[in-house]
Amino acid sequence: MAEIKAFRGMRYDTGKAGSISTLCCPPYDIISEKERLAFIDENPYNVIRLELPREGEDVYKTAGEILDLWRDKGILIHEKKPAIYIYEEEFNAYNKRRSIKGMIARVKVEAFSKGVILPHEFTLSKAKADRFELMKATNCNFSQIYALYMDEAHTTQQTLETCSQGDPDAQFTDSDNVTHRLWIVTDGDVIAKLTADFADRKLYIADGHHRYETALNYRDYCRENGISKEGDAQDYQMMFLMDMEHPGLVVFPTHRLVRGLEGFNRDKVLDGCEQYFEISAFDSVSNMNEQLAQAYKAGRKAFGFYCGKGEWYLLVLRDLKVMAHALPDVSAASQQLDVSVLHTLILEKILGIDKENMAQQINLTYTKFFEEAIMGVDKGEFQCSFILNPTRVTEIRDVAAAGEKMPQKSTYFYPKMITGMVMNDIDVE
Repeated sequence: MAEIKAFRGMRYDTGKAGSISTLCCPPYDIISEKERLAFIDENPYNVIRLELPREGEDVYKTAGEILDLWRDKGILIHEKKPAIYIYEEEFNAYNKRRSIKGMIARVKVEAFSKGVILPHEFTLSKAKADRFELMKATNCNFSQIYALYMDEAHTTQQTLETCSQGDPDAQFTDSDNVTHRLWIVTDGDVIAKLTADFADRKLYIADGHHRYETALNYRDYCRENGISKEGDAQDYQMMFLMDMEHPGLVVFPTHRLVRGLEGFNRDKVLDGCEQYFEISAFDSVSNMNEQLAQAYKAGRKAFGFYCGKGEWYLLVLRDLKVMAHALPDVSAASQQLDVSVLHTLILEKILGIDKENMAQQINLTYTKFFEEAIMGVDKGEFQCSFILNPTRVTEIRDVAAAGEKMPQKSTYFYPKMITGMVMNDIDVE
């Protein structure tokens, strides 16, 4: 099953580079150009120059040159001994301070068909092409793929908790009030135990599908071009691994906003929904989250259909059996997803927004922010929005185990992993 191992991580020498808080950045795909420039302005050694390169005629080549320079100057150094890194994030969610803790290690990448590492969402080719060119130019992972594992006895988590009792080796709190902590574990016996724990486990990708598929492509590219052979370092990629039942795990919903749809009519949507849904009307969004939460706890499939100026409708699916007829070629796990119900019965059947339209975001866009889904309609930027409940982690597991994928933007694991606390220089064993 999953094969993991320790590695000599590449980290900043903060004595030369500056405070770790000025060197890290959020995931590349949620950073605006204004934010990118601000990170560099605060500290020119910020990892954003490697992870999201925008300098020079060939941005990837320039990233490789910057990386070489920083290694030569000792800005970036390598661990003296192979290590596994314990990583914790402490954050606010749902009016409560929470934390998640897992481990960062190298993981042997396997084709999805082997059933060892499983995806749960579809990906876009443009993002994969960008990450592939960056890997070719740098032979590094600057950010980690995020994966979950099942461990009913929670033995791995117990080991991680024991090994992180002391002060962390690195720590800072970012502008979103997320505190990041890193412990470096080099004890050979502990590493042996942790690697053995995964011998009979599968991994479920939570975040980083693009990077994982890129890792497979990069491995194959290196083999085909004589850069590496089977078993070499290019077969392994840096991943953050966390217990699927960790009490701090948070998955936010991703809401849908509709725009530019010819012939859009609120009453027509409601008339179409009446066949499948119980419909309740409201004139204020103040109770929308509470109404959706009640349906969620009861195991019902429910959505908030927002029309603007406080007007919204609670749509609660009458009978889940309709999905077996609507999606006969997929598993029950996929049929029963909230996003499957919304996409199939409402977006496709009633609004006429097909899968290709969704993928290209012609008439559909996405946000994880409730306020944005409401205000966008109130401002007239969107015709309506659909407010969702979060996807359950068990649903993610079941869809992946069935060998299927969810629609894009089905999940938003929060918080995102920080980039820059530890990196994987692939050729350094």
